[in-house]
Amino acid sequence: MLGLNDRLSILIYHRVLPVPDPLLPDEVDAARFDRQVRVLKQYFNLLPLQEAVAALFARRLPPRAATITFDDGYADNLTVAGPILARYGVPATVFIATGYLDGGCMFNDIVIEAIRRSRKERINLDFIGLGATEIGSVEARRALIGRLPEMLKYLSEDERLSKARRIATAAEAEPPSDLMLTSGQLRDLRRLGIVIGAHTITHPILTRLSSREAREQIAGGRARLEDILGERVTLFAYPNGKPHEDFGAEHVQMVAGLGFDAAVSTAWGAASSASDRFQLPRFTPWDVSPARFALRLFLSRLNPPPDPLPVPKEGALGQHRADSLET
Repeated sequence: MLGLNDRLSILIYHRVLPVPDPLLPDEVDAARFDRQVRVLKQYFNLLPLQEAVAALFARRLPPRAATITFDDGYADNLTVAGPILARYGVPATVFIATGYLDGGCMFNDIVIEAIRRSRKERINLDFIGLGATEIGSVEARRALIGRLPEMLKYLSEDERLSKARRIATAAEAEPPSDLMLTSGQLRDLRRLGIVIGAHTITHPILTRLSSREAREQIAGGRARLEDILGERVTLFAYPNGKPHEDFGAEHVQMVAGLGFDAAVSTAWGAASSASDRFQLPRFTPWDVSPARFALRLFLSRLNPPPDPLPVPKEGALGQHRADSLET
């Protein structure tokens, strides 16, 4: 029977904002992130993801093991989160969608920043079925920001980008070019001791791609990172990350077959040695209160780990490269 010490809490963040943002109330700001890191440092054994996964499957994980990850590659991972992590001596892994390095902007951020920066009181969104839409108040903008990315997320890559740009045109706002890391900042992040993982090129929903396209996204993103960093990239995060909906067993096999050592999803929960190392669940730390944050994190460890996608044992997966994670 698996015990509570056979649990690894993998936390997932995206951005760490300098100050609270009324339009993005669920996004962590610097003060809140600082409080959470202090709680983690006090109550958990914080490990680099690679080391934690190796210990998990070797059944030598320390009690209350946890690790911090970030997705996408926002510049504030370096400028805001980086100093906080360094102050407390806490390791982390950042998964990078390489197509947005050096001035790129993800479709959801085009939408968010268009609504934020617009000087208009109302915009015409007939082309996505919303008609004339009020954005004259913080509440209206926050509601629209919460709605629009979800409406576009599962469109084809070309269509979601086209519609995001049309929203920016309707809002009469230019997308930002400084939200994501530059190649130089990526190297700076690595010099801080932050581990870099792959997150595809353009953050597509893998289940909406052909097998060839999915493989090119997974392998191409890693190749770009290895070229920038001059080192092997061994960890992967599935874009959006929901099993069945966003990635399938085929993609798990791809990741293993391409030689990654482990991969993370957004299935909610804590990993155990019974988990699939290429489908590790993660925990989203959205509580504002440090006490509630700690309580929710502890409670997440009591539930059974989520069931992984069934993946054939033949071929690339084999024994899930058990030896490759030993440190």
